[in-house]
Amino acid sequence: MSVAKAVEKYTQWNKLFVNGSWRIGSSNKECQVENPYNDKVLVTINYASKEDIDEAYKAAQSAQKNWGGSAPYERVMLLENVARLLEEKKEELIELLVDESGSSRLKASIEIDCSIADVKEAAKYPLQMEGSIRASAIPGKENRVYRDPMGVVGAITPWNWPFYLTTRVVAPAIATGNAIVLKPDAQTPISGGLMIAKIFEEAGLPNGVLNVTVADLDEIGDYFVEHPIPEVISFTGSTNAGSHVGAMAVKHLKKPALELGGNNAFIVLDDADIDQAVAAAAFGKYMHSGQICIAINRIIVDRKVYEPFVEKFKATTAGIKAGDPCNPETIIGPMINRKQVDRALKLIDQSVEEGANLVKKGEVHGNVMEPFILTEVTSDMAVAKDEVFAPVAVIIPVSNEEEAIEVANGTPFGLSGAVFSNSLERGINVARNIKTGMIHVNDQTINVEPNVPFGGEKYSGLGRYCGEWAIEEFTTVKWVSVQKQARQYPFS
Repeated sequence: MSVAKAVEKYTQWNKLFVNGSWRIGSSNKECQVENPYNDKVLVTINYASKEDIDEAYKAAQSAQKNWGGSAPYERVMLLENVARLLEEKKEELIELLVDESGSSRLKASIEIDCSIADVKEAAKYPLQMEGSIRASAIPGKENRVYRDPMGVVGAITPWNWPFYLTTRVVAPAIATGNAIVLKPDAQTPISGGLMIAKIFEEAGLPNGVLNVTVADLDEIGDYFVEHPIPEVISFTGSTNAGSHVGAMAVKHLKKPALELGGNNAFIVLDDADIDQAVAAAAFGKYMHSGQICIAINRIIVDRKVYEPFVEKFKATTAGIKAGDPCNPETIIGPMINRKQVDRALKLIDQSVEEGANLVKKGEVHGNVMEPFILTEVTSDMAVAKDEVFAPVAVIIPVSNEEEAIEVANGTPFGLSGAVFSNSLERGINVARNIKTGMIHVNDQTINVEPNVPFGGEKYSGLGRYCGEWAIEEFTTVKWVSVQKQARQYPFS
């Protein structure tokens, strides 16, 4: 007697999107997308083969010729349509993020709001692609500088904020006249790509401008990056993977745009408002189980306020609910998979062996980790050296402001950061002395706004997303000189 196959909730998303066509991937391998909270299979997708990726890039190259020359207001209208559709589909998108990525409803709602804001900002870009006319030393010559699309963008996006971190690339790339081939993470291919393609399709995007391939790295290797067509490779993910992607891109003379890992410091100076600092630290540490590149990894606290901070932070942590992400009261949902849980537990055990105090040990149920708190941590311990990417609070004592700056900078990473002080000028001075792409005074580290530059220093990436800086990432400049009168040459 045969056993009936369980009904997959998102079975309609079992296809790739190539050249305006929804089609089954031609690989012999399948991708099973699972709910990380209950392990239910949401959809089974045939992976893309190298042939599918090749076809997607060729479609993008062909479509970009017309799209890059389209009227700016056509692109403005498209992005405005996308923003409207996102607002209309917000509840549907929240449910998808809860199911596919284990997001709490709070986190999912924030993610969609951030995506809407970025799309609305990108709708301004077609009218901001300014050129200029420059003087020339040569009589009768006019120098013109034009800003043009790069051409075709290859984008690799992650699983942790899949909808936003993909939209953040797709919207500005398309707004500035590029075509794009997207490879979302295989753990979140719907929210990280397929749903986005459907929304852009409904908004009126011409065929081939956006293509989505779900691929297995074991099968395609570096083919997605090394393919001869894309001029830009955008990657968001770990530093190790991003370093490899960036090296492959540069090897083939492609422009890399890399947003990578962080080891973000949250500094509490001796004059800080401790209640405010604790509230901010709890949000910045535990949002989405700490699985955010800009989440707090190290809480650096002056010894003068260390004990009251720790006690109040423990009390706040005790009230944070972990469990089913469908429950509106849940803050900490599941980790994306068991491998990530085991990695975090290993880092905790190693750091305790190195001398850290485990003052709160959370329970682990399946992929759900309740909060852990480690105190008396030093910079040479595993949890301080590595991005934990889990609901594990790491609290490091320091003697003074100078040591806080030294500890914060004592990492090869530089993505986000925060500093708390009752003196704004003191806080700003400390912030200016931290080598990082982004830092926030009297706030936590998880901040995203559409009109300011997002990106890191050192091992945390290359380039900037959002605002006018996104235009720089996805466009190039061309010098066209115009000789308006006959030029006299020294010989002819």
